[in-house]
Amino acid sequence: MPDLRWGILGTARINRRLIPAFRAARRSSLTAVASRDRGRASAFAAEWDIPRVFAGYDSLLADAAIDAVYVPLPNSEHVRWTLAAIDAGKHVLCEKPLALDPADVERIAAAARTRDVIVEEGFMYPHEPQTAKVLELVSAGAVGVVRAIVAGFTFALTRTDDVRLDPALGGGALWDIGGYPVTYARMIAGRNPTMVFGSARWSASVVDEEFMGLLRFHGGMTSTVYASFTAAYRTWLEVIGSEGVLTVPHPFRPEPRETLDLTRQGKVDRIEVLGSDVLFVREVEDFEASVLDGTPSVVSLADSRDTARILAGLHASARDRSALYPQ
Repeated sequence: MPDLRWGILGTARINRRLIPAFRAARRSSLTAVASRDRGRASAFAAEWDIPRVFAGYDSLLADAAIDAVYVPLPNSEHVRWTLAAIDAGKHVLCEKPLALDPADVERIAAAARTRDVIVEEGFMYPHEPQTAKVLELVSAGAVGVVRAIVAGFTFALTRTDDVRLDPALGGGALWDIGGYPVTYARMIAGRNPTMVFGSARWSASVVDEEFMGLLRFHGGMTSTVYASFTAAYRTWLEVIGSEGVLTVPHPFRPEPRETLDLTRQGKVDRIEVLGSDVLFVREVEDFEASVLDGTPSVVSLADSRDTARILAGLHASARDRSALYPQ
């Protein structure tokens, strides 16, 4: 019998990335999927060879043969169903953002402590060797003192009925993809920003279809972040220091073999990094280690609380057109 038996709440498109990872992970087995529509769940299970189908999320959570659940639902549903899964005694890997309000992360953390389960927000890139290499280079002084971080994530969202354009479902570019550059900047800084300022272009449905943010950290380091549903697909990260620049072409979805460019005094050193053949598998295996071995989560609930605080501050700043100073 596998060590960790997984169920999925819903048939979201992101499942197509996670399912191969569940199957490649060493100590996991994907055993069930649930949907509010049994026909949809059955069709999805047949497509992906998932043995068990549940009509409704509660029925899956009530099953004792499931140890952990993945929550890929719309943003507005993450807190509700994460708490329901915790109450059922399940471990939870919840797609980002875990919550839109930092107070909700605190509620989740308190519930997880009470039920003695692991809950983690599903950011994949911190689990990858490339991220570890970037942090190692910066920590070792490869660029000198970090002065600025420039990062972004864009793709063209063409479906007008996409849930990411619905404000009632927690839509918007900042909540969907803006968390990537924001969390990377915070990780490099090793602390939370002392000031945030956001500016958005609002869609007809009144979500941010384009978001630009500025973070200022203690000591003078700054980060500019950009997220957009209106530009072609691209991701980027530059760490600019007093002695050099580190360029990361694919920071959030690295290929199995990546090359980082370190520029110092006009000379470019190309640094190769080997990554995962199957994206998300390291995320799943690190989650296994937290549940089965007691290893600390790579993305802790404290990290998720701080991420929610920064993103909520940026969003409020864009609405109010004023800088905010998170506490």
